[in-house]
Amino acid sequence: MKLRVAHLYPDYLNIYADRGNIAVLTQRAELRGHSLEIESVGLSGEIRSSAHDLYYVGGGQDREQALIAPDLAAKGSALIEAVLGGAALLAVCGGYQLLGRGYRGRDGSTMPGVGLFPHETVAGSTRMIGDVLLECEPVPGERRTVAGFENHAGRTLLDGGAVPLGRVIHGHGNDGESGFEGCRVQRAIGTYLHGPLLPRNPWLADWLLAQAIAHATGEDPPVFVEVPDELAEEAHRVAAARAKSRGGRRR
Repeated sequence: MKLRVAHLYPDYLNIYADRGNIAVLTQRAELRGHSLEIESVGLSGEIRSSAHDLYYVGGGQDREQALIAPDLAAKGSALIEAVLGGAALLAVCGGYQLLGRGYRGRDGSTMPGVGLFPHETVAGSTRMIGDVLLECEPVPGERRTVAGFENHAGRTLLDGGAVPLGRVIHGHGNDGESGFEGCRVQRAIGTYLHGPLLPRNPWLADWLLAQAIAHATGEDPPVFVEVPDELAEEAHRVAAARAKSRGGRRR
């Protein structure tokens, strides 16, 4: 099967090696006998709510975020329609912030958001940096861990009842206080974890691909047989060990 992927603003939101997430999605799809048809959607591009099975938004510096924020907000209704229609989505760091209701800087300035994720982000006085380990439950009763790296000054505040990606075991997470990291809406995931994220957590790449296949077929997400990947497993172990060395365990 050919899965249709929209990569939003790759020329602007491309720091922290986040393009590696696309590379891993491509590799994991090929392992399952599928392929990705990747379309770049930039400032002059259009989001067509039924045209893609998976959307990807990376992270960027403040200048690049401010540049694309009004355009992304204008595309917001189509993106929300796509996700509510069953498309999968991964948004990382700056992309995660802009898919909420907006970002308020310390000087009072604001960047508009899409409103897909039920949260707001405000600038903090210090950056939250380092390796992070989360505990997630992608399927009820199935607990997995996610290891990644965070580097953000924004404090993302989830609305009451919002579903986080996971609970912080080690690290800061959304705001350094709540113990939550990321957010989930249907098949959409937002997270601060980059570096990039998916090479250390291939099971999460498989989860996203399964959701994209479900959107393409109109059927339930397939259950994949685990594919061993020694390098990915070692990357996960190393990142998890670094996160544990930070201390600050939360539940």
